[in-house]
Amino acid sequence: MSLKRFSGLLIVALFAVILLSACGDEAGSDEEGPIKIGVLASLSGPLEAYGVQTQQGFELGIEYATDGTMEFDGREIEVVFADTETQSDVARQRALELLDDEGVDFLVGSSDSGDTLSVIGLAEEYETIMVVEPAVADSITGSEFNPYIFRTGRNSSQDAVAGAAAIAEEGVTIATFAPDYAFGWDGVEAFTNAAEELGAEVVLEEFVDPDATDFTPNIQRVIEHDPDYMFVIWAGANSPWNQIADMNLQDRGIQISTGAPDIAALSTMGELVGMEGFTVYYHDLPDNEVNDWLVDEMVERHDTVPDLFTPGGMSAALAIMEALEQSDGSTDANELIDIMEGMSFESPKGTMTFRPEDHQALQTLYAITLEEREGYDYPVPTLIRELSPDETEPPILNERE
Repeated sequence: MSLKRFSGLLIVALFAVILLSACGDEAGSDEEGPIKIGVLASLSGPLEAYGVQTQQGFELGIEYATDGTMEFDGREIEVVFADTETQSDVARQRALELLDDEGVDFLVGSSDSGDTLSVIGLAEEYETIMVVEPAVADSITGSEFNPYIFRTGRNSSQDAVAGAAAIAEEGVTIATFAPDYAFGWDGVEAFTNAAEELGAEVVLEEFVDPDATDFTPNIQRVIEHDPDYMFVIWAGANSPWNQIADMNLQDRGIQISTGAPDIAALSTMGELVGMEGFTVYYHDLPDNEVNDWLVDEMVERHDTVPDLFTPGGMSAALAIMEALEQSDGSTDANELIDIMEGMSFESPKGTMTFRPEDHQALQTLYAITLEEREGYDYPVPTLIRELSPDETEPPILNERE
């Protein structure tokens, strides 16, 4: 062998050794370095209140799961929050920054379904687990499902099923009242299917112009059908609550039912005292140690109780920490998928379980009535009964084989 050829082979061999050594050092660094979690949330803009609730809940969830050390097996848990501004293009850009610049091991978010839908494809592209919280669009775990997505938040169909479980039974008649676009159509379809399975009869599906300011003719049609309940699905500032109250439906024997919202929105529902419906969460409804801790810490640190989306932020954190526990700290997404499918974990709402088929967390919701309570300037959701994860299980909407 010539000296020149030998020298060339030696250089190649040395380069290979250096490359393998560098890769080994990098792998070792990954195992020793922090576990990084990127949280996308609306920390400004119209959904800022929701984003802040998620942020506070997530921070407390990591603290609860680590007994205050903010470490897992000696590795720091580093959380990076990114403001989506409730704009889909901004959400995607922030997610890319978290993945490319921060090198996060997990994504969490977001406050808005549009923001979330713009990001979930990146989770698959980068092979990174994304825990969806609190976005509700059915398509996230339905038509747009990919195996890297796990949702701790409930979906729209879950809300509708819970709404039916709260009021529907044999012999009950119901009219639905919803905006005339996809949000309303999907919600009414899911509610009607669930209500009819429970023996109720849906006598009217009243769809309303979402930009309407006068709901009188729509409410009048409900009155003419004389149902036992009017189930309302609504989102937006131009809500029908004042006109529903003005037209005295409850005096006519028609009970109003809907999902009880966050505390700020409850403050606008004073005329609906006595209403029966459901809620995702109200701080004194769950009876478990995790929720007790959350309430105490929120009062001590933020001088307020946890609101509608605070426990969801905590649940997302607890799900990630449980997955890390079961994987012995591995952040390999493909390994975590196998672990998280069917995984149960404790949350402020009790035990949640990721359904293997679509990674939707099955969870407890609450049948409630709105009651006046001394010292409160809003009607308080008061428990009728817990709606079990089995009762509120939504249909599987993806086409996963």
